[in-house]
Amino acid sequence: MKHFLKNSLAAALERLGAPPDHPLSFETPRQADHGDLTTNVAMTLAKKLGKPPRQLAAEIIAAWSMDRSFVSRVEIAGPGFINLTFTEAFYRARLGDILSLGAAYGRSSGGAGRRVQVEFVSANPTGPLTVGHGWGAVFGDTVARLYEWTGHAVEREYYFNNAGRQMRILGDSVRLRYLQLIGDDVQFPDDYYQGEYIREIAGRLREEAGDGLRNEPAEGAFKARAEEEIFADIRKTLKAVGVVFDAFFNEYSLYTDGKITEVVEELRAKGLVYEQDGATWLKLSALGNEKDKVILKSTGEPTYRLPDIAYHREKFRRNFDLMVDVFGADHIATYPDVLAGLRALGYDPAKVRVLIHQFVTIVQNGEAVKMSTRKANFFTLDELIEEVGADVVRYFFLMRTITSHMNFDLGLAKQNSLENPVFYVQYGHARINSIFQKAAQSGHAALPESPALDLLTAPEEIALIKTLLQFPELVESCAATNEPHRLTEYLHGLAGEFHGYYTLGKNEPGLRVITENGALTGARLALCRATQIVFRNGLAILGISAPDAM
Repeated sequence: MKHFLKNSLAAALERLGAPPDHPLSFETPRQADHGDLTTNVAMTLAKKLGKPPRQLAAEIIAAWSMDRSFVSRVEIAGPGFINLTFTEAFYRARLGDILSLGAAYGRSSGGAGRRVQVEFVSANPTGPLTVGHGWGAVFGDTVARLYEWTGHAVEREYYFNNAGRQMRILGDSVRLRYLQLIGDDVQFPDDYYQGEYIREIAGRLREEAGDGLRNEPAEGAFKARAEEEIFADIRKTLKAVGVVFDAFFNEYSLYTDGKITEVVEELRAKGLVYEQDGATWLKLSALGNEKDKVILKSTGEPTYRLPDIAYHREKFRRNFDLMVDVFGADHIATYPDVLAGLRALGYDPAKVRVLIHQFVTIVQNGEAVKMSTRKANFFTLDELIEEVGADVVRYFFLMRTITSHMNFDLGLAKQNSLENPVFYVQYGHARINSIFQKAAQSGHAALPESPALDLLTAPEEIALIKTLLQFPELVESCAATNEPHRLTEYLHGLAGEFHGYYTLGKNEPGLRVITENGALTGARLALCRATQIVFRNGLAILGISAPDAM
């Protein structure tokens, strides 16, 4: 609806001498009797044009060329708001747009020509993905989908490190389990990787090599096999939940290609690096942060900040217009230092958007589910998918804002009923499919090419159309704010509205979809089809299936 008005409003403002780049915004009034949309443009322009807001509002209305068959009322309210009310004919005409656009309804081109990189998951190959990784995976992938729907060129990237202490311990964990399996009496340290997956990798190596690897170093075949199998498992898990990456970036390449050294020397040349207590420090206090931080330990090993700065410098060099980082809560203390380092190197940190998701707890019957039966002391993403299915996993992860801790209700997620919110939405799509099947059985072979939409006059029908027309602007807004949970809220509300309309029709013959009046039936089938399109497109953005039957 907002797009429908912006061009004509911009033309009116141009005629009044307003700056061409003045921002235009429309909002839905809180009170229904204030109309369908309101704009405060008269108040935001009043000072620039030197006129009282209400006077300017009247001049805007006089200069505004709008189709009065689509706008029934325009009025000035309060200090200078312009309130507009649309006709039912407008809503019915826009319903036709939904039908003609189909799978493209909700897509836009506002991001055309802009390259966006979304980095997420980025777990090192040391073990199976946890449910915490799962939240980041589903959220990051959906953020990427939203950018794609708004016309951006999107690249999904997975950043990992297959070197360093964690990977050395991983290789040695497999080595020690292997030695135990071939009968050697060795102690297994408590701080090594304890999961059954370590024993399984070691077991396969024993089956292939017997005891021929007894003298193999930890960072040889043991580390290589562990990395290979764990990464294969990670990719398989991600694919199961609908996540596929375009690129993988190995942190180790930053060392072999000399990028880490380049960054240190460049910062040193700017006077932002100094040595103290055997370590190398970054003068973050000179960059606006609270205190300086170590970037190279006395052992020469870098802290997380340094490779992250170097990695993001490479992102800038790859000419992305926007770089979105999806991190877990454990990164909340380090990313401001990375942004400060980038700013010191001459890059614009505003091009980096950091999204932090909080922790996930799996709960059942009000109690936390603490243990995995197979993988050690954590609930894996694989196990969650096996328990409830990929659609439910994705929807539940997307129902909540990432800024607050998530309690994933396993009991609710396992319910195969309309109490389960994802089934409730999916059933809206499936129910419409069954309506079309019943229509065909009643002799209504297909949706008319030109349905008589003017027959849609019931308040419930107009209200449903209004909800459907919110979808494109909501997609744009969710992409701009990186808030996919608002889309789940919208789809759940749409499902409730449609289920209510269908149930009302069963109880009130005058609102039934399938009637003896062929034209009226065709119009209501058109409304059903438009609703189904929005369900399908919305679920596609969320990465969730739209079943035809349930």
